[in-house]
Amino acid sequence: MSIGCSIHRLLFFFSLGLLLTGVQFGCGGGASDPPGTNKVPVVAHVFVLVEENHSYSSIIGNPAMPFTNSLAQQYSLATNYYANRHNSLPNYFMLTVGDLVTTDDTFTGTVTAGNVVRAITGAGKTWKVYADSLPSVGYLGPTAIPYGKDHNPFTYFSDVLNNSSQAANVVPFTQLATDMQNGTLPDYSMIVPDFANDGHDCPNEASNCSDTDKLAHIDSWIQTKVGPLINSPAFSNSVLIYTWDESSIDDGANGGGHVPTILIGSQVRRGFQSKTLYQHQSTLRLTMELLGISDRPGASANATDMNEFF
Repeated sequence: MSIGCSIHRLLFFFSLGLLLTGVQFGCGGGASDPPGTNKVPVVAHVFVLVEENHSYSSIIGNPAMPFTNSLAQQYSLATNYYANRHNSLPNYFMLTVGDLVTTDDTFTGTVTAGNVVRAITGAGKTWKVYADSLPSVGYLGPTAIPYGKDHNPFTYFSDVLNNSSQAANVVPFTQLATDMQNGTLPDYSMIVPDFANDGHDCPNEASNCSDTDKLAHIDSWIQTKVGPLINSPAFSNSVLIYTWDESSIDDGANGGGHVPTILIGSQVRRGFQSKTLYQHQSTLRLTMELLGISDRPGASANATDMNEFF
């Protein structure tokens, strides 16, 4: 890490007005950064946090999102990461199946292809999806606003639909705090905020708000609800991947547009910025590698490895 980048990081915490300078002008990923091991570690817990429908440029360097930007500066940021297409559900499937499966968010079919549930259970490991505003444990039914079924890919898998014990791993987000306290966190988790907390809708499902209102609310929600996880002893040997399902609708680059992806954890490179092109299938591959699972569902088998973040 260069001296200039270190100064920018310090200034970030004193003046949000300097945030753009600190992030946009190459703090990380340069020749002077400490080298990583380029080896993905096997960790105790992997968390995937997915937010909604915003572009890289609207998030990174935005003073309305100080917590998110502090994570991006402190840990590792993928600066050249793209969603796979526009509309939500196919991106969630790419993160968990390695295939788009559908182009329709109202899809009602059953996914029988290989997926993270099959890979995880086949390796003798555990999983949960912590879904914000989920009506009840094991709920596999339709959207119940502010909960959105199309943001919860696990509810389409035959492995879950046909097995009540697997369905019991679909739990309300409030269960995360309980599992942290009880030491019962699963090996793999996906954290799915509801429509009001993921930037899809206005905060508290209000009828009108600005995009800045949405982003500021996301940042506050993550700091309040996910920050305690990052700071907990249970996270000491874990990695959290904080990404976005797709960019804003006017950005169709590489299918789903440019989004930020932040890797957080004690074994993640600090202050690192990657310029490598990644998409959601690489995140799927990484989640399996971090858990020491050799199964690579769908497109993750040939996806670009994200080992440079370690």
